[in-house]
Amino acid sequence: MAKKLTKSSKNVRVGVLGSGSFATAIVKMLLENCKTVNWCVRNEFVKGAIEQRGHNPTYLTTVSFNLKKLKITTDINELVSNSDVVILAVPSIYLAESMEKLTCEYQDKLFCSAIKGIVPKHNDIVAHYLRDEFKIGFKNQAVIAGPCHAEEVAMERLSYLTVAVAEQEDAEILQEILSSCYIKVNTSSDILGNEYSAILKNIYAIGAGIASGLGYGDNFIAVYVSNAIREMETFLEAIYPEPRDVNDSAYLGDLIVTAYSLFSRNRNLGNLIGKGYTVKSAIQSMSMVAEGYYATNGIYAICKEKKLKLPIINAVYDILYEGKNAEKQFAKLTDKLT
Repeated sequence: MAKKLTKSSKNVRVGVLGSGSFATAIVKMLLENCKTVNWCVRNEFVKGAIEQRGHNPTYLTTVSFNLKKLKITTDINELVSNSDVVILAVPSIYLAESMEKLTCEYQDKLFCSAIKGIVPKHNDIVAHYLRDEFKIGFKNQAVIAGPCHAEEVAMERLSYLTVAVAEQEDAEILQEILSSCYIKVNTSSDILGNEYSAILKNIYAIGAGIASGLGYGDNFIAVYVSNAIREMETFLEAIYPEPRDVNDSAYLGDLIVTAYSLFSRNRNLGNLIGKGYTVKSAIQSMSMVAEGYYATNGIYAICKEKKLKLPIINAVYDILYEGKNAEKQFAKLTDKLT
C-alpha cells in the first residue's frame, strides 16, 4: 500500500524520469510549486547542457529553469531514492530499458505515469507492466492525462490535466503540485480508463492525420472523431467497465486536441502517410516518438482477442502493419462511419 503523501505539497519530494518535451513541460509545472524537483535525464550530455545553460538542449528549448531548484541525474536509482512521487515521462518504447536498472527500494513510492503508449516488449499498458514486473499495485500508481500539449505549456497557454489515482489524499497532493495559473488539474479514480483512452486517442490521431493527408476535409474529420469517441467507449466498456463519461476532457477533450492540433506528433505521422510516405520513412522523418504507431499493434491484438469490431482501429492497423493502401482503406472506412 502506498505511503500517504504529506499534507503539505511543498514538502513532497517529486522526481521526473525522462527529458523529452512532455517531461520537460512537467518539470516546468512542478517548479511552480515544489521547493526542489529531481530530474533523471537521458545522458550526461543533456544533464550538462541543462546545468550549464538552464534549458533543455533539444526539447522546449525556450523554457528556462531555476537551477537552484533542480537536482539533475542520469541514475534512476538516485531519482527514485530521493523522491516520494516518481513521474514516468519517457516514451513507452524506452520504459523497460529504464526500469530494468531499478535496484533501490521503491515499494513506498507513488509512480505516476505520463506515458501514453504500450510497453512494446511486454505488449501491455504501463499500469499492468508496473504491477506484473515490479509488483507495484494500483494504489501505488497514478496516471496523468490531458488534453495538454507540451508546446502550449511552454508558452503558458491555459491547459488542463486529469490525474487519475486511487487515494483521494494523493489526488489532492498531485493536484496541488501540478496546478498553476496556466494549468488546471482535475482528479479521477479511473486509472485504467484514463490510461487506455490516452493510448487510443493517439491511434485515432494517426487516422485523422492520414485522412488529412489524403485530402479529406473538416466535415469528414468531424464525423471521424465522433465515431472514434464511440469506438473508445466500446473498447473501455469491454476492457474495464466502470462508471465514466467519455465526454469528459480526459477522454473526448484529449482525443479532439490530438486529432486536430498541429502540435500532435501522431497526427503529423498520419499526415505524412496520407501524403504518400511509407510508414517507415514517415517514422524516420520525425524527431519525436509517435506513440500511436507502437500502440496500434497492441490495441489491435486486444480487439481481436475480445472480438471487438472497431473499424477505425482496424483501418489504421491495416495501413501501419499490413502495408495496405491508405487511400483504399479510407474509402472503405467512409462507408462504415455514421
